Amino acid sequence: MTHDPEARLDALETRIAHQDATIEDLNRIVTDQWTAIDALTRHVAVLRERVREMAERPAAAGDEAPPPHY
Repeated sequence: MTHDPEARLDALETRIAHQDATIEDLNRIVTDQWTAIDALTRHVAVLRERVREMAERPAAAGDEAPPPHY
């Protein structure tokens, strides 16, 4: 590493620019993931409600086992 203050300043500015770009990329990725998680959470809630409704619904005539004399 050089002791030249100008070179050190340039290196620090370059490092900060790369870090800023990385932070922006990570922020975009996290935002996209939260959007996906939110959509999946809503989808799971809908599916849970459907399963609950199906469990509470009485079996239809076609779902019953045949009588023992068959």
